[in-house]
Amino acid sequence: MLPPIFLDRMKSQLGPAYPDFLASYSAPAHHALRLNTLKASVTDFRSQSPFELEPVPWESTAFFYPSEFQPGKHPYHEAGVYYIQEPSAMVPAAFLEAVPGERILDLCAAPGGKSTQIAAAMKGKGLLVCNEIHPARARILSENIERMGIRNAIVTNESPESLAKIVPGYFDRILVDAPCSGEGMFRKNEEAYAEWSLENVRLCAQRQDSIMEQAASMLRPGGRLVYSTCTFAPEENEGTVSRFLHSHPQFHICETKRFKSFSSGVPEYVENPAPGIKNTIRLWPHLMDGEGHFTAVLAREGSVSEAYESYSRYGLQKSIQRSDCKEYLAFEADTLLTPLSGTLFFFGDQLYLGPDNMPSLHRLKVVRPGLHLGTLKKDRFEPSHALALALQEQEVRHAYDIKASDRSAAAYINGQTLNAEGEKGWYLITVDGYSLGWGKLAGGIMKNHYPKGLRKNMG
Repeated sequence: MLPPIFLDRMKSQLGPAYPDFLASYSAPAHHALRLNTLKASVTDFRSQSPFELEPVPWESTAFFYPSEFQPGKHPYHEAGVYYIQEPSAMVPAAFLEAVPGERILDLCAAPGGKSTQIAAAMKGKGLLVCNEIHPARARILSENIERMGIRNAIVTNESPESLAKIVPGYFDRILVDAPCSGEGMFRKNEEAYAEWSLENVRLCAQRQDSIMEQAASMLRPGGRLVYSTCTFAPEENEGTVSRFLHSHPQFHICETKRFKSFSSGVPEYVENPAPGIKNTIRLWPHLMDGEGHFTAVLAREGSVSEAYESYSRYGLQKSIQRSDCKEYLAFEADTLLTPLSGTLFFFGDQLYLGPDNMPSLHRLKVVRPGLHLGTLKKDRFEPSHALALALQEQEVRHAYDIKASDRSAAAYINGQTLNAEGEKGWYLITVDGYSLGWGKLAGGIMKNHYPKGLRKNMG
């Protein structure tokens, strides 16, 4: 039931390869997950994985798994040990080549797969801004940032135009996973082809031009910009990149590592192709184990000195004095082995920790302003679920481990109390060593502090 106009265009694009492309829609989709290396090493995870795993060639921390397994219903998923992600969708963030300590923007970030992939590469160092213009999708993005235990990310709900006015020339790397007509997802998502039209393709291309214009203004000299879509439409792929390069001569297309299943961009698909279009990447579902995608890696000419300071219109976020949050300091002394470093600030009665030298949040629509530490209540501090997920057992004084194979893991996620012995106080609950949430021990009973809104029956 694919749109006839779409099929006619694909036949023209692919020529002799068209029958193989069409046959791919009858083949089963490929399933993959990407390990969260903020929590686990590849070696350790593979040694105890409950699933059969096959490496994804283009992402060293990702693995295919058989369709009969359901990793989304395993306690490891709730602990943020991995992110279930379509394998082709891992390519753009891999080619961004994020570096710890940099300032990085994921401009169209929901639901968060690529943001969490970038965060893992950053190893908790630097600043990651994850932006999403649609409020509901921004909330989902924020939830995934929390689940994966990311400490150095800010989630914003801004238009690219508004964001660009506040942080011009600010970022070292920017990912633009642009809103598109979604042709590459037709096999997985019937809604995608039900909503498809030539008019929507044109509207998406116009929107992409605007987004790329704003992204360019936020990238510093010498920075890297990765553009990607999940569509086959030349107008949104080679066309968008060519239009951008013709109007931004300070950018050029970078050559990238090619894997056996990757194809090159096709200059003949568009009028007036920009130089280097063959160095963009097309992913075809009949040639690889994944859905359809397009990626272009662009670099901005120039460089900056080591003393270069990125500019934020409203300066840096001010940190409160640690003495202004005595309740948190008491919790920290009782619970953590080492104080957490960064920028401490309040959002109402909520305490957050941001990266050092983070930009001011003034006039930004913020969904998650950093790592949520917890809530200040009368004469006490209650730690957040986000803090638990961001910690590791070697960072806390008390941890209580449960086995994923044991019924107590499912019971804890379902909100039940646990029988335990030990010193009274806050405990980091872990599953096979991976942080899962908080418990508070008193009188042989571990009170369950797993958030009610996240509780579920894992049976």
